Amino acid sequence: MSMGSNNTPLPRLSGKKLSVLVDRICDTYQDKVGVNSAEGDNLPRYQEIVELACKFNEVIFPGFYTQRSYSMAAMPYHTGHLITELYGLLLDLTIRACRFECAQADKSNCCVVERSEQAVTSLLENIPELRQSMKLDIEAAYAGDPAATSFSEVILSYPGLRAITVQRFAHLLYHAEIPLIPRMLTEYAHAQTGIDIHPGAHLGKGMFIDHGTGVVIGETCHIGNNVKIYQGVTLGALSFPKDACGMIIKGKKRHPTLEDNVTIYAGASVLGDIVIGHDSIIGGNVWLTDSLPPNTRIMISPPEQKIRTNGG
Repeated sequence: MSMGSNNTPLPRLSGKKLSVLVDRICDTYQDKVGVNSAEGDNLPRYQEIVELACKFNEVIFPGFYTQRSYSMAAMPYHTGHLITELYGLLLDLTIRACRFECAQADKSNCCVVERSEQAVTSLLENIPELRQSMKLDIEAAYAGDPAATSFSEVILSYPGLRAITVQRFAHLLYHAEIPLIPRMLTEYAHAQTGIDIHPGAHLGKGMFIDHGTGVVIGETCHIGNNVKIYQGVTLGALSFPKDACGMIIKGKKRHPTLEDNVTIYAGASVLGDIVIGHDSIIGGNVWLTDSLPPNTRIMISPPEQKIRTNGG
């Protein structure tokens, strides 16, 4: 029997009450909404997505995310072992996600295994290019932040880099039309960093998200090279196109395009399918719904000077 803090027995739930409660709860499971059963088409689980993200991060930045000790001489062995683990986990998750999608659409002959294997193999073959992109992102963060003391500090402690790393991984799966997993990955990064980047967004090279908390980057955003974004920035949709029945049309371009070398300061909202020309600067708290030509500076006029007087 469970005991309280003063060693007095705690009351227990009676067998009858427990049985009634269990029956009531199980009744809510019958429509299978919100139930990830081991039977039939089993979905990826959150902890598996966390493990997947950690393994991918370890391939991109070996020695930073696990307790494994690496030497350059042993790197081929460690990398081969890690890629084998990553392949097995990702293939299993991808097959399960694709089977679920196939069952939901009531389709047959979905070629789930072949489709999944092709997507996973393609992603792994892109890792060298992803590593090169991430090196440029590290350089951009180090160059763009006077507080940065080393590349290693950026890798270990900058949330913007962490969110971008996971998004680049998820982006490849998204464009391979793998369901569920890309969004689960970026939402995991969102929870960890406060930075919400949809896996569909295209991110150019040398991107830097400084501080990062509250940044939102929508699905159809297209961001050029060497773009710098501060905290609280929204690259969102202004409105959602609808069909004749009033239903939102999915997949249409509805988010901004930022050309190369654009800087957006804290709290700005850039909305709609507009183009921000290269080398433009958008000031803090600007609300922007129109395209800008290259080399444009736009900002809110400073508030009137505050006058302080002594109380009396």
